[in-house]
Amino acid sequence: MSFKKLMGIAGVAAGLSMFAVTGVNAAPDPNFHIYIAYGQSNMEGNATNFDKNIDGKEHPRVKMFATTSCSNLGRPTVGEMYPAVPPMFKCNQGLSVADWFGRHMADSLPDVTIGIIPVAQGGTSIRLFDPDDYKNYLNSAESWLKNGAKAYGDDGNAMGRIIEVAKKAQEKGVIKGIIFHQGETDGGMSNWEQIVKKTYEYMLKQLGLNAEETPFVAGEMVDGGSCAGFSSRVRGLSKYIANFGVASSKGYGSKGDGLHFTVEGYRGMGLRYAQEMLKLVNVTPVDPEPQEPFSGKAIEIPGKVEVEDFDKPGKGRNEDGTSNASYSDEDSENHGDSDYRKDTGVDLYKAGDGVALGYTQTGEWLEYTVEVKADGEYNVEASVAAGNSTSAFKLYMDDKAITDEISVPQTADNSWDTYETITVKEGVKLSAGKHVLKLEITANYVNIDWIQFSEPKKAEPPSAIAKVRFDMTEAESSYSVYSMQGQKLGTFTARGMADAMNLVKTDANLRKQAQGVFFIRKNGAKLMSKKVVVFE
Repeated sequence: MSFKKLMGIAGVAAGLSMFAVTGVNAAPDPNFHIYIAYGQSNMEGNATNFDKNIDGKEHPRVKMFATTSCSNLGRPTVGEMYPAVPPMFKCNQGLSVADWFGRHMADSLPDVTIGIIPVAQGGTSIRLFDPDDYKNYLNSAESWLKNGAKAYGDDGNAMGRIIEVAKKAQEKGVIKGIIFHQGETDGGMSNWEQIVKKTYEYMLKQLGLNAEETPFVAGEMVDGGSCAGFSSRVRGLSKYIANFGVASSKGYGSKGDGLHFTVEGYRGMGLRYAQEMLKLVNVTPVDPEPQEPFSGKAIEIPGKVEVEDFDKPGKGRNEDGTSNASYSDEDSENHGDSDYRKDTGVDLYKAGDGVALGYTQTGEWLEYTVEVKADGEYNVEASVAAGNSTSAFKLYMDDKAITDEISVPQTADNSWDTYETITVKEGVKLSAGKHVLKLEITANYVNIDWIQFSEPKKAEPPSAIAKVRFDMTEAESSYSVYSMQGQKLGTFTARGMADAMNLVKTDANLRKQAQGVFFIRKNGAKLMSKKVVVFE
């Protein structure tokens, strides 16, 4: 990446800045679809043991509007938009059904950005969301619930916070639907269905929405859990809300408390919420399709991985939340000057051995299906270029790191176009079979042409000459022994060269002085009579 290229990026940044200024009063984006998510603990997110590498990874087209002030999460301002990563509800909760709902919706709507408005309170009755009853409810509630509700304002008005934030969100996009998970607390409440309907219709009225264009999807209770019987009442909401869908919990049991889903359950329920919502907005959900090797066959190891030959991306996400994407490019603009795979948006340009990866940014990654021929240790090298001293990358195999962060040395001419081969790591242990190799950019602007895996060179066996043994019969004579460096180590007598060699090979003191290779010479003989001894 040259100065000229950096200036190009600076120009793009300036253009984006101008767009941000001129677009302040722009009309709501019709391709920014916003969903309200409300309920109690399973909506709030009870799984604090989620995987940050999977569940905590930001989807570039899923955002959230903060409904609580969480400085500890970098979300200090209520009503502002932030990346949608858990915990979305409050500041110290966990993974929610809303997290994976948003991601699956975005995967099925490739030209759309998804926004989530998250408001929930663990252990609450639906009464907390009733605008006419929440005060009475909180007056008689236990202190922990009162304090929890205050995250949405000193008066605990959770519905008020939904409306407040939703109106701000409508300045940016369009509210397309509502998802709901609640009921564990209200098993004995006779008019629960009517109050759920009331909260739904209140939101429609306050936000200027109509029921025909605003689907409502509710989720069943934990399968086989303490409140599983209440799922029939959840399904019964179809009698009260016409534009309605149910996310089934079948197969998703509790984490052991009878009430809350496991991490896998939250992921799977998020998918089922999305599938129901997509049906209601007349969009066919994307069926997951795995990524595939670019050439149709896995790249062999040992061998060279050309960085531009990353896998063909698949579609959607699997039920466990794993993505079928084969790359992630942080910059929406394609800066590369190569036509090779231009449709992907990955910044490939003409350099190195032909095509190389450039304009890289921290967080970008590429994946390759590889086939390791045999178990063993492999040395890894890469052809790289960097015009600064802070560029770096890291390698993974099946999402497990196989290298530390690799700092790329700045080229002597400070050019992003001068490629050098560096040793990435020696002795990387790999197992035979198919795997997914992942290249992650961990510091901006490293350019990479290829990555090569090779078997370590084996030590060469002693030469044939070194193993020659001479059988010479002669009278007892004087001999000298020398190290490989020519240092005289001693003088002794022997009956012929064969006897001399045997004596040297059995001398324990000589074994300590050298590494098994000695020269023997009959004293007074010509150089040609020199012999070699090798300990085996």
